Amino acid sequence: MRKGLLLTATSVALAVSLTACGDTSSDGGDAGSGAEKPKIGVILPDSKSSARWETADRKFLGAAFEAAGVDYDIQNAQGDKQQFQTIADQMITSGVNVLVIVNLDSGTGKAVLDKAKAQGVATIDYDRLTLGGSAQYYVSFDNTAVGRLQGEGLSKCLTDMKAKKPVVATLNGSPTDNNATLFAAGYNGVLDPKYKSGEYVKGPDQSVPDWDNAQAGTIFEQMLTSEPGIDGVLAANDGLGNAAIAVLRKQNRNGKVPVTGQDATVQGLQNILAGDQCMTVYKAVKKEAEATAKLAVSLAKGEEGETNATVEDPEGKREVASVLETPVAVYKDNVEDVVDDGFVTKEELCTGKYADLCAEAGIK
Repeated sequence: MRKGLLLTATSVALAVSLTACGDTSSDGGDAGSGAEKPKIGVILPDSKSSARWETADRKFLGAAFEAAGVDYDIQNAQGDKQQFQTIADQMITSGVNVLVIVNLDSGTGKAVLDKAKAQGVATIDYDRLTLGGSAQYYVSFDNTAVGRLQGEGLSKCLTDMKAKKPVVATLNGSPTDNNATLFAAGYNGVLDPKYKSGEYVKGPDQSVPDWDNAQAGTIFEQMLTSEPGIDGVLAANDGLGNAAIAVLRKQNRNGKVPVTGQDATVQGLQNILAGDQCMTVYKAVKKEAEATAKLAVSLAKGEEGETNATVEDPEGKREVASVLETPVAVYKDNVEDVVDDGFVTKEELCTGKYADLCAEAGIK
């Protein structure tokens, strides 16, 4: 087992039963000294843009709230802005002390945060900053660093393949997601100088509305039609990357064109093991969830939470107190670290045809 590359969070009880729609905990304990037990509401965005929201965030947030001894309600808006607002209204009416949201867009997120604030409910932006919003805290990763790792990863894989003047296509994330803007700032900071020097050729570059994987496939097919000589794909997450890989597979070019990703999903890691995806970026959601639970409990008690950064909200013209965790690049030779960290299990990853590939990669 590799040590030191991935920091594993501790002291979280993982024995928690989570349902597919909304999770509530209402038994026992007291998070404060004699005070009424806090209740935390969490609204996740969807389950289509990335598998992580249901497979990782729901699980680790629930476990963190269980360990903190608070009541909680975790629901998923499934990409529906009206449903997002309805869930928020229901949670506020039910008496949550703290509302944690992953916005679908900043407009919807701001409306929900402002309503919560007006009702005296404390708020946290989780993973995505709501531009112009009023959340008291923001918990995420250094998202510019995530993009930088993607840009560096694609460059490394193109070098390994001895590509000369490669044409690079870019599948950006949703234009309504501030994280997508930060990712792009990171990878463009790596790639733009290479375009300027003539080392790389800038190919088609397009955003994917709502991180929709089906649309990403259509967009990438159009990219290949307009530029058949694409040599590398900067895909902003594993879902978009897999959409590109599916198109490349139809042309028997999978594994010959490096594709990036992000989120270290089971599918993304399997694509890496198969040689179809160049790399992904692992974000330790367990640490993100624990930091969120700690802040939420502090807010519920009327206390200030501990942070390690501030992030600028350019629309709101304010600095938001934040907790930012560190992302890690994952290639075939360190997929094992994601398993060792407990983010995915060997049973999930090493099924069917991937069993032998896991063995070759040293995954025990």
